[in-house]
Amino acid sequence: MAPPESETLLSAEQLINDPPVIDENVRRSTMWRLLRDPQAMITAGILLVILFLGVLAPWIAPHGPNEANLAVANAPVGTPGYPLGADQSGRDIYSRLLYSIQTSAISGAIGAGVALVIGTIFGLLGGYYGKRIGATTEWVSNLIMTFPGILLLIVLMPITKGDYRATMLIFGVLLAPNIYRIVRNLVVGVKQELFIDAARVSGLSNLRILGRHVLFVVRGPIIIATAFLVGSAIGIQSGLAFLGVGSTQVPSFGAMIAEGFLNLYRDPLAFVWPSLALGIITASLVLFGNALRDVFEGASSRRSGGVKHKNLRTTSSVIAPDALLNVHELAIAYRQHDGELREVVSDVNLTIQPGEVLGLVGESGSGKTQTAFAILGVLPPEAIVTRGAITLAGSEVLGLPEKALRKLRGREMAYIPQEPMSNLDPSYRVGRQLVDGVRVSQHVSRKEARTRVIALLERVGIADPERTFRSYPHEISGGMAQRVLIAGAVASRPKLLIADEPTTALDVTVQAEILDLLRDLQQEIGMAILIVTHNFGVVADLCDRIAVMSKGHIVESGTALDIFDDPQNAYTKQLLAAILDEDVVRTDLAPTDEPVMEGTAR
Repeated sequence: MAPPESETLLSAEQLINDPPVIDENVRRSTMWRLLRDPQAMITAGILLVILFLGVLAPWIAPHGPNEANLAVANAPVGTPGYPLGADQSGRDIYSRLLYSIQTSAISGAIGAGVALVIGTIFGLLGGYYGKRIGATTEWVSNLIMTFPGILLLIVLMPITKGDYRATMLIFGVLLAPNIYRIVRNLVVGVKQELFIDAARVSGLSNLRILGRHVLFVVRGPIIIATAFLVGSAIGIQSGLAFLGVGSTQVPSFGAMIAEGFLNLYRDPLAFVWPSLALGIITASLVLFGNALRDVFEGASSRRSGGVKHKNLRTTSSVIAPDALLNVHELAIAYRQHDGELREVVSDVNLTIQPGEVLGLVGESGSGKTQTAFAILGVLPPEAIVTRGAITLAGSEVLGLPEKALRKLRGREMAYIPQEPMSNLDPSYRVGRQLVDGVRVSQHVSRKEARTRVIALLERVGIADPERTFRSYPHEISGGMAQRVLIAGAVASRPKLLIADEPTTALDVTVQAEILDLLRDLQQEIGMAILIVTHNFGVVADLCDRIAVMSKGHIVESGTALDIFDDPQNAYTKQLLAAILDEDVVRTDLAPTDEPVMEGTAR
């Protein structure tokens, strides 16, 4: 079938001039999410107010930062002209705090700015170009990271002459490898994208590709890192001032804390005020950075169960109250680049009775896997369930917190993935992975879990379960890996087993064995099975009922016999017509007069 006109692939020119990642609506959507984040707004407001006070320090500070009056030494809070009191040298604490904000702001700007410029430029070059440039930038980055930061800044103090701005310039260079590694790792992945290839083919220079396309893609982590870099620079400058490194004439939170510490027992507030101000600034920067990370990575869309619900309308009028699984009017959407929601699953209704096998059939992209993931509660964070209800054994699944969903997975329902080898961790032996799952779901000892796992491996048809138990995933075949995953799925004897294309990656002979195994286990345990597949051969062999899915909708459902004998929907007829006719493929060879070579086997 030809795709709808609205879903055709972007041309090379479109990919170059309007790559998806730099859509103006994406920027607006990101900004809107940021404005709606209370943590981001509160911390940004605090930082802006503090910065504003620092900028206005020359006009609103009652005294100069180093103006001393011994007559008011250690003056308490509320002394006329000294709202926060005076330190042991008779200097106004309030005025010194305002001027210290200026010092911290300049330190953060210089340190983070230098790190961002150097780290971003070298990260772009090292990640985009070949091995020679990448190896060079990596070597320089590793070399810089070997320098002891604070010690180097102290040693270079004769060169900087105590100027904190020069010190922060050097510190920015020492911070650059942190940004470099972030940018380089992102660029290595981004340069393989289709719109980058299209830009290369069109003749754009590498510098233009880096500046217009690649840089914008990696901007999110850079912006997030900026907040943490500013906090680091402010902390280092304050720390050096606390140690007495640098000019004593420069007002600084660190210098004020050091002076207050020496006079702690006589005037403790002189120590508290700068400590509180520095703590508020650094904490606000960290929290603001976390808020930025949540916005750019979409973490703010994560709700209970890992799915965002928008105006979710549940209903108690389920299709079959006595069914094991009810999926009622389920709709799943994703936000597009223009900010609009596009439904990939719409008004899906499914029921599965206890012990029943239902085949959910459709071509790739029809929405069947999204439906299965919604039942399991493992939809990606970007997914938005706009309406519907899913009940398992009478309990609502949608909206459950992750902790409650974990109790359902592996016990009430289990899952067999499509790619067996990709779903086994290559770093661990097969037995260990299965034992961990059994212990979590069954709450048994490791020894008992091992005994159960070996018995399960034998039950699913593995000839040497002990050897398989001790093997790594790369040491077993694809068919054995699928049997291992089936053993793990049925270990807790779930009521519902969801199998997503369980035979796609296997050859025909192994497919038949896996289907026989699923049928035997289903009859033995009495569990219901939801088979997600595009293969009508699997459906005909295993399923009691069939639901045909197209473009996010269930277009036809019924018993397997009815669907095969008398399909009603045009899409179902088209799928059935695509099945190969074995009578045509496997015809006997016509008689021939050609001589036949004969031989004797030895």
